[in-house]
Amino acid sequence: MFSSSKIKSVDFYRKIPRDLTEASLSGAGLSIIAALAIMFLFGMELNDYLTVSTTTSIVVDNSSDGNFLRIDFNISFPALSCEFASVDVSDVLGTNRLNVTKTIRKFSIDPHLRPTGAEFHSGPLPHYIKHGDEVDEETNEGSVALNSASFDKLSHQYQILVVNFYAPWCYWSTRLKPSWEKAAKIIKQRYDPEVDGRILLAKVDCTEEVDLCRRNHIQGYPSIRIFRKGSDVRETHGHHEHESYYGDRDTDTLVKTMEDLVDSIPQEDKKIALEDKSNVTKRPAPLSGGCRIEGYVRVKKVPGNLIISARSGSHSFDASKMNMSHVISHLSFGKTVSPQVLNDVKRLIPYLGRSHDKLNGRSFINHRDLDANVTMEHYLQVVKTEVVTTKSSHDHRIIEEYEYTAHSSLAQSVYIPVAKFHFELSPMQVLVTEDSKSFSHFLTNVCAIIGGVFTVAGILDSIFHNTIRLMKKVEIGKNY
Repeated sequence: MFSSSKIKSVDFYRKIPRDLTEASLSGAGLSIIAALAIMFLFGMELNDYLTVSTTTSIVVDNSSDGNFLRIDFNISFPALSCEFASVDVSDVLGTNRLNVTKTIRKFSIDPHLRPTGAEFHSGPLPHYIKHGDEVDEETNEGSVALNSASFDKLSHQYQILVVNFYAPWCYWSTRLKPSWEKAAKIIKQRYDPEVDGRILLAKVDCTEEVDLCRRNHIQGYPSIRIFRKGSDVRETHGHHEHESYYGDRDTDTLVKTMEDLVDSIPQEDKKIALEDKSNVTKRPAPLSGGCRIEGYVRVKKVPGNLIISARSGSHSFDASKMNMSHVISHLSFGKTVSPQVLNDVKRLIPYLGRSHDKLNGRSFINHRDLDANVTMEHYLQVVKTEVVTTKSSHDHRIIEEYEYTAHSSLAQSVYIPVAKFHFELSPMQVLVTEDSKSFSHFLTNVCAIIGGVFTVAGILDSIFHNTIRLMKKVEIGKNY
């Protein structure tokens, strides 16, 4: 057993009797200053311990999402009809996907970007449309040429009015013309317009009747539209609700289609032709001339293009009349990060999240000439940022976000104008890692602060005290 005297011999903090110590005013002041210094330094050390620091590095992109990247978008085109709006994807590796529809939704919109109805369903279009082999003969015309006045009159007179909106310069309009005129002549013979009154085939030259074609939102030629008596909704949309025909264009098919339409309306039936029980290749025509396109596409992580344009394998477009002005409501790359998670990360990295939706809310309107065939291009440089945060020694959370810079331009083109988003992904990524601090390191620093301040204060007090004693001795020596 160790005696108490032996244990006391290892005491590092031996006590000096109070009678042998002397308190001074300077020592008291220095003690107060030392205590304040300890409190200040302790507060700074505690703040540094609670503040999360990060390390930023550039590494080769080794994403967990593989070799594909998701692009989400919501873009409104006030002058592009949903009837022909197409989303295409291409890249430098040869990928070329045309008219992506599986992950895309379309909504007809008015000039103020407000939707005019439910979702516009494009439906599958035939890859090949059959045309007739008839020779174009001017004397064989059987359809009625319409203008604005006669169109309004005849659309209320006949229960079904089928109109071919065409352009004389259009290749597809020229191919349709012989079959259309022959079919119109046959239908006129079988269903006399003056006696029967159920159906009439007509045509409109869109180079002459520009306003009439614009009112019915004709953007591709030829467009065959089916108007029904009694579906006039001019007060709300300014035109008749009608369908577009997308079937074959040879004479036999056209005649068969018209007969199917007439069969749904018996001659003795005086009811309005609002219902259609015929089996005709058609779908509702767009209610307005604009379209909002939203959805997403998956692309390879190589330079490529997202292109939105008017596309059809059996229609022609007047490039001088196409206006690709658009408003970008949303455009982002990669997985969508929730606002809550993004706000939490911004506490660590204030600059993060400023460029992941850089084009959101921006408008790209062709103010120079609404009829000019102007292609609008956006060049996007995309860089991935990966954030690794640490809540504890065993809890890691990875946040992946793609940010991009954007440069936009307008260019005149002799081709059909498009809205092109050229994206280029960086092979490197920004890795932001949280530097965790151990509690033991914090305690060590606190002890160092307390001990260091006391030691420095003791040295200063000793120097000050000895200096005063020396000065007093010098004064005593001078007096004697």
